[in-house]
Amino acid sequence: EEVLVFKTSVRSNDQVDVLRPLLDLTIAERGEWNFDLEDRDHVLRVDAEGMLRERIMELLTDLGFACEELD
Repeated sequence: EEVLVFKTSVRSNDQVDVLRPLLDLTIAERGEWNFDLEDRDHVLRVDAEGMLRERIMELLTDLGFACEELD
């Protein structure tokens, strides 16, 4: 299992609600995800099996959100 952490431009629960079905579909049964909107980097944390890094970044950027992986 891999833990991925992304800095995003997602700012509200309404935006998370838009992303929810797509993230659920992308990550599916391989893991779980959550946003920390209180964090200054609006962190998306993904605990999942498999290489989802590029897929998640592409999903968010295609929908107009900034997304970059944090070390």
